[in-house]
Amino acid sequence: MPFVKVTPEKLSQTVVRQIEQLILRGILRPGERLPSERDLAEELGVSRPSLRDALADLSERGLLVSRAGSGVFVADVLGSAFSPALIQLFASHDEAVSDYIAFRRDIEGLAAERAAKLGSETDLRVIDTIFRKMEAAHQKRDPSDEAQLDAEFHMAIIEASHNVIMLHMLRSMFDLLRQGVFYNRQMLFRNRMTRDQLLDQHRAMNTALQARDPAAARAAVEAHLAYVEQAFAEQLRAEKHEAIARQRLDHEARR
Repeated sequence: MPFVKVTPEKLSQTVVRQIEQLILRGILRPGERLPSERDLAEELGVSRPSLRDALADLSERGLLVSRAGSGVFVADVLGSAFSPALIQLFASHDEAVSDYIAFRRDIEGLAAERAAKLGSETDLRVIDTIFRKMEAAHQKRDPSDEAQLDAEFHMAIIEASHNVIMLHMLRSMFDLLRQGVFYNRQMLFRNRMTRDQLLDQHRAMNTALQARDPAAARAAVEAHLAYVEQAFAEQLRAEKHEAIARQRLDHEARR
């Protein structure tokens, strides 16, 4: 008969599975510090030796990393998504920006559809809370907070889609965007009129999601990213024209 004896699972393996799930679901994020050994053992209801065994297992497999004097952190598991050579290639060719935005438009449109259908009430509250913070940040002259919340808003939609592959893939893509590999996100928020339009687009996304309208949520995401692509192209054109104008001015000054 195809049966094997049932053996009790070690407590450390139960801890391993719980931490694995938290990383897989994107709840524990790369670079996030775990609580102290004493606090974590108490929170999990296990002995410190069992916890140490679990942390050692996870560290050996590259999911956690210990830093002397600092604690235990979630490893940068997204770091290997793209090779350094490919990242440099992305950064040096403008066509990568268009492809990046097209990729986001397709994947995030799907994520918004899924979030409208599959997201829990708590997921939608998270999205709405971030949008309300965006509205508050919109009143500030410095666009930095609003630009950061923009990224958090999009990630909240992806998290609400409840697809772990999509989640980790797009986290990796957003990490490159934060590094300025594709373009400077804050550049889009410097113009007041552009900021107003971007906020309206996020409002449309939020409204569709709160109404649980998958088609409208996808359409709002696609319209937003089409606008981002157009705004980026116009900014590049303006910078090129400014560079030419400065050359003319410099030439006139030397005559």
